[in-house]
Amino acid sequence: MVEPFLGTWKLVSSENFEEYMEELGVNSVTRNMAGSVKPNVTIDVREEAMIIRTENALKNTEISFRLGLEFDEITGDNRKVKSIVTLENNVLIHVQKWLDKETTIKRKIVDGKMVVECTMNDTISTRIYEKV
Repeated sequence: MVEPFLGTWKLVSSENFEEYMEELGVNSVTRNMAGSVKPNVTIDVREEAMIIRTENALKNTEISFRLGLEFDEITGDNRKVKSIVTLENNVLIHVQKWLDKETTIKRKIVDGKMVVECTMNDTISTRIYEKV
């Protein structure tokens, strides 16, 4: 059930995001810029596809996918990855794979807020969004 995720969300808090980006291999200039912006994320469904659009002062990105089917994605930091998003126990689980590396982004709704947990190896970043 994806309905609780639908809508536009604004970032209200972020923990350990610069460390997460460093673990991904993002350069320090991009990390500094990305760490200072507060994106809005819009999640929608069109026909059978989910769409996640991220907008901020640096770069806008949009992915369109069907749950459970692998797709090609170019990330905000320009990584070319193979991604798959599944819904398990009301958690959207987004796995990105590239160059023998893997990161997982889990989105869940807690007390009306979207909690996004980004994991790469042992590094975890938690970002919290409120509905606009």
